Order: sequence, then structure tokens, then C-alpha cells
Amino acid sequence: MKLNQRFITHIAVTGVALSLTACSMMGPQKPDWKEDKEYKVTILHTNDHHGRFWQNSNGEYGMAARKTLIDNIREEVVLDNGNSLLLSGGDINTGVPESDLQDAEPDFRGMNMLKYDAMALGNHEFDNPLSVLKKQQEWAGFPFLSANILDAKTGKPLFDAYKIFQVDDLKIAVVGFTTDDTVKLGNPEFLEGIKIESPISVAKTLIPELRKKADLVVAVTHMGHYQDGNYGGNAPGDVTLARTVPGIDVIVGGHSQNPLFQPDEQNGTLILQAHEWGKYVGRLDFVYKNGAIVWSEYKLIPVNLKKKVTTADGKSERVFIEQEIPQDPTMLAMLTPFQEKGEKGINVEVGSSNADFVGDRDKVRSQETNLGNLIALAMKQKVNADIGIMNSGGIRDNLEKGIVTYKSVLKVQPFGNMVSYVDFSATELTDYLSAAAAKEAGTGAFAQFDGVSLTLKDGKATNIMVAGKALDMNKTYRVAVNNYTASGGDGYPKISDHPNYVNSGYVDADVLVEYIQKNSPLDGAKFAPTGAVKR
Repeated sequence: MKLNQRFITHIAVTGVALSLTACSMMGPQKPDWKEDKEYKVTILHTNDHHGRFWQNSNGEYGMAARKTLIDNIREEVVLDNGNSLLLSGGDINTGVPESDLQDAEPDFRGMNMLKYDAMALGNHEFDNPLSVLKKQQEWAGFPFLSANILDAKTGKPLFDAYKIFQVDDLKIAVVGFTTDDTVKLGNPEFLEGIKIESPISVAKTLIPELRKKADLVVAVTHMGHYQDGNYGGNAPGDVTLARTVPGIDVIVGGHSQNPLFQPDEQNGTLILQAHEWGKYVGRLDFVYKNGAIVWSEYKLIPVNLKKKVTTADGKSERVFIEQEIPQDPTMLAMLTPFQEKGEKGINVEVGSSNADFVGDRDKVRSQETNLGNLIALAMKQKVNADIGIMNSGGIRDNLEKGIVTYKSVLKVQPFGNMVSYVDFSATELTDYLSAAAAKEAGTGAFAQFDGVSLTLKDGKATNIMVAGKALDMNKTYRVAVNNYTASGGDGYPKISDHPNYVNSGYVDADVLVEYIQKNSPLDGAKFAPTGAVKR
């Protein structure tokens, strides 16, 4: 007990103190709260976990350290006569092979041990069949929330729309919203029978209803935080929601994976987000009195994050940016068998490379990269296609210089999509290339190509050259894509119903592994960007 208290007092506050009037005067007609009594509430939150149940190679984050941190905060809150809620902004799935190969079972069981109260459904929750998502909720044991993801037949929410928590004398409604980009980001094969409505349209009707039932309304969202509401090619995010729909006290967000060290206050609503992967736990403390929030304070608490420093002898080393958080032994004991099972068989060496292959999302989603070229070529060759096209959102990590393992390839392509192909007429190919090349830079739809050069003019592909030869209007051309984009994912034209469409059944990561094995060591110069697609 004494150790726990000493640990808590050494957590540095990274945030800002706030005072605002809540929308809570519109709450229940007969509230339970007592006049002039101060109610202390703490909201803890994470988002965009993406399979990071285990600490990384530098000993950063991980659910075992997160449990120690959260247990200590909860103890502190109780000793101060307060209450707490633990929420997630979604996207638990997809990102680390040890998790992906086990349907994120260790992650959801870890969240169960952490006693999360609720989470928003993220778009990556639909990377798997619905049966897997239902199984994940059983492992988790807490509500998955989304008011705008509906059963297409009944029109009712596929999961709970909201849950009202009794926190002391307060009723707190926690409502979930999921980006409507899920319709293009989620795997279309797994979205059959599901209807995704605009979260903002749904909120306009639902939030006023919740204000009649609860003293406070918290939206747990997977919509993204876009500065000043400038969401570009993405669907509208949390800022637009707050500005458009009054009556939300707090938005606990995710999707854009931003570290908001200070809440973004919009229209009386506090917007929070805790970066990604469990690197931080967000903590909002507030006091509620006489129907309003009268004081609040916020901080992001780093979970064993480190920074590089130069020592006195000129060497570089990593040190904790805050006090090290011990790993909880019970969580560690639960997760270890999963980690060992996941590691078995994926640390196999498959080849090597003489250069870094770039899959960083800030680059691969905006420009041609050598890794994009490599993947498009590997797909093309596997199915004897003329052209390979890869959506950049399916590339999730760099492929670093040196030894390449099966694990490192799975981190690059974690979704388990299948390589597919279609034989197009020259006219059909022109239309498809026009649509693919027009995908907006900065989004996951942005296309990487191999085997073709073209100029995009006024939304149409011109000067098309395939394998260095001008397009022949009398020929057919085979195009290799993954089954996700073939089914209409990322807003690509749906071609899975084309009479010449074939799903090869080859898993994309395995195709890349096979290419690396046959062409090792990979020569970075061979895949250097050429600017073949001019936009």
C-alpha cells in the first residue's frame, strides 16, 4: 500500500487544469445527486491498442505495466472518495502477429483483467468475421458500443448503442460511435448484413434522449481528432461531432492516433485521445456539483516510454521519461503463454535486404515508396499479372535493412488478405486505373503500383504504359490486387463480382515471404521510386 502511494505521487502531470460548465442541467427531471455535494469522478482511457498486449523490445508500454498503473490510480481515487470509469476508443485488433494469429485473445482477456467498463467499436474490429468479434466480446466481458453500426435487417444496433453507469448518485451515459469510413476501411466480406450510418446523424437524435436519462453524457468514439475539424478525405471526426451535436460533456476518442496532451474544448465538449498502443493512459479528473462540472484536470501518463539521451562518454542510450512502472505479475502470468505461443514459428528467418523499405504511414500513404513497389510486384508475379496495385492502408510497418523474419513481414501485412486478380479489357483497365490513381494522398486508399506508368489528368488515366508498352485496345490485361480492395474496400471499385475475377487463395504476407525467399537479399535500388504515376 505504501509503495503504491509513493508511486502515484511521482507521476508527473502532463496536461492542464480546466473549469467549465457542463450540459448537465438538461439531465434527469429528478436527479439523484444531492445539492451542494461535490462528486469526484475520474475517467481513464486508451485507444488504438492494435495488438500491443506485450511490451516492445525497448521495454515500453504493454498491458502488464498498464495494469499496475491503473490499479494504483484506482486506489488513489477511492482513497480520495472518488469513482472511476475505464474506457477504450477501439481498434484492439490488427498490428502485431502474436496477437493477430490468436484473434487478439490475449488483448481482450487482458482488458477483462484491467476491468474496462466499455469500448467503442473501431473499424479494425471488422478485420475478422462477425463470429470472431462476438467471441472477443465474450473474452472481454464488457460492452462493445456503437450506436451507428446496425443490423441491416432489423435496423437496430448490432451491439449496444450505449450504457448508463450509476456512479455514486450520478448517472453517466456512455455512448459509442464508429467512423462511417468503416464501410470502406472494413473488409467488405465481413460487413455483409451490416449497415453503417453517419454517427453525427444518429447522435443528433440520440444525444437529446440520453440527456433526459443521465446527468452526464460521455461519447466513446472511433472517429478521429482532426485539428479545427479539417478532416480532409476522412469521414467527419470528433471536432465535427462536438460542434454539430450539443449535449456531449466528454468525447473519449480514437482512430487518428493523436496524443492530445490538452483536451480540445469544442462547443462545451472536452475531446480526449491517448495516442496509440497503450503508450499513454489518459486521465480526466473532474468535480460535479449542483448539475455542472465545476473543475477538471487532465493528463496523459506515459507507460514506460523512453527517450534517447547521450551519456557523458558520448554513447546513446534509452532512459524512461517518467518513473518506471513495474509489470503486474498476475497480468504477466496470464499473457506469457500467449506471447510464447505467438512467437513460436514467426521468428523464422526468411531472407535479408540491403536497404530499409519504407512503410511508415506518413510516407507510404502520400507517395510512392520502395516497399509499396515491392509488395505490388510480389503480388503481380505470384498470379502472372501485368500490373500490381496495393492500397497503402494495408502496409502497416517498415521492413528494415538486414535479416527479414516471418514476423517482420506479418507486421508489414497483418490483415491476412488474399491476393486476387481480374482480367480487364483495355477500356476497363483505363477506368480502374483512373479510380485507383485518383485516391487521395494521406489516406489508406492511396495506391502503390507496379508494371504500369500513367498520367492522371482531370480524373482520368492517360498515357498508360504497361511493361513499357503503350496500351493496346485489343488486348486484355491482368491486374493483381488484394481481396479487400477487390470487394470495394477503401472505396475502390468493386470487382469481386466481375466475371473474370479470381481469388487466388494466397495470403498476401505469405506471397511477400515467398518473393523475399526467392530474391534474397533484396536490392533496395531495384525498388526505388521512379515517379511512374504522375498525378
